[in-house]
Amino acid sequence: MFEVLKEWDRQLFIFLNNLGVETYDGFWIFVTHIESWIPLFIFLTLLIFYYYKRRKGAIVFGFVLLTFTLTFITTNITKELVARLRPNNVEAIADLIRVLKEPATYSFFSGHASSSFAIITFVVLALRKFNRWIWVAYLWPFLFAMSRIYTGVHYPSDILVGALVGVLFAIVFYRILKVVLKRS
Repeated sequence: MFEVLKEWDRQLFIFLNNLGVETYDGFWIFVTHIESWIPLFIFLTLLIFYYYKRRKGAIVFGFVLLTFTLTFITTNITKELVARLRPNNVEAIADLIRVLKEPATYSFFSGHASSSFAIITFVVLALRKFNRWIWVAYLWPFLFAMSRIYTGVHYPSDILVGALVGVLFAIVFYRILKVVLKRS
């Protein structure tokens, strides 16, 4: 059964990756770089401090950083333990896919997906009572994670598991934040 799932994952990856059009390569390469999203990070930080003010804003922001850091560490430990090759490093499918990036690290699970979904889920949970449009921020992790399939470096299961891990970390740390904020 596991082999069947892996084959479906591989076939879905090949299909999605081949939907790419050379005209849009520059856009997806831009999207996949974390530096491209710095203005969004600054905006979200400003929103946190706008709605929570001074000390509470610092606590919320600290929890965002904590959530990101622990998600990032967990992702990297898991990648080393699972040691799944990235699609761009699998010779059997090399002629079937478009590769725009060539990282040599392991694939499972996506750090782009886990980190971005952790950050945005945490921020959405923290700001949803203040701003009903904050849910639009989910466009970032969706595009960011999808760029990894487009550029040829992650399977869909890497993205899905990464997103789930990020969301779970965010929910856990948001619940802890609520307790901390009540005591401060």
